Amino acid sequence: MRILVVNVNTTQSITDSIGAQAARVASPGTEIVPLTPAFGAESVEGNYESYLAAVAVMEAVRAHPGPFDAVIQAGYGEHGREGLQELLDVPVVDITEAAASTAQFLGRRYSVVTTLDRTVPLIEERLHVAGLSARCASVRASGLAVLDLERDEKAAVDAIAEEALRAVRDDRAEVICLGCGGMAGLADVVVERTGVPVIDGVTAAVTIAESLVRLGLSTSKVRTYAPPRPKRIVNWPPAAG
Repeated sequence: MRILVVNVNTTQSITDSIGAQAARVASPGTEIVPLTPAFGAESVEGNYESYLAAVAVMEAVRAHPGPFDAVIQAGYGEHGREGLQELLDVPVVDITEAAASTAQFLGRRYSVVTTLDRTVPLIEERLHVAGLSARCASVRASGLAVLDLERDEKAAVDAIAEEALRAVRDDRAEVICLGCGGMAGLADVVVERTGVPVIDGVTAAVTIAESLVRLGLSTSKVRTYAPPRPKRIVNWPPAAG
């Protein structure tokens, strides 16, 4: 089984971290193929960058030469999953939805701890669109920029763990979801600090994608995610320059 794990930003070190975390949880015989988009922002922290990332991720997957059995979109609260589902005949799993759906097996209410406050509405909207918001206690911002997660890991862990503790204490959350692909690998530390289950969306997405492939299931094509109608696309891809 081969699974493409696509970073939504263009920072290769984050792609490498996401790929390594995905490979750690993958079953024997599952090959993880990390992809970095050819264009886009170095970190995705708002609507403009998110919409740009959606196109970049679709192009990265469309241009991939080899066969693959599933795709994981490794961006928290980002746009684009629906477009991938139209384009592909294999399962598509978004890490936001993978983490939240997994959390609902583990506790009555879950909270998400993310990066900057400006990303909170994007995550709330994605959870609402996916039908996963009813049991979300809160979406909390740690105040970190995405790239801060690499610059000072100790400070990042402290900030994330502090917000997770507040979610458990003040919002009555029983499960924590790490709300950024760049947080892959931090779950164990946050578990130690909070005493509740902590879900990394990358690892949750890998196990869900593997399960869908093994069950022989993929996206329904009869209506919402039917393939795009054949038509002329004007001036795409744009000329370099």
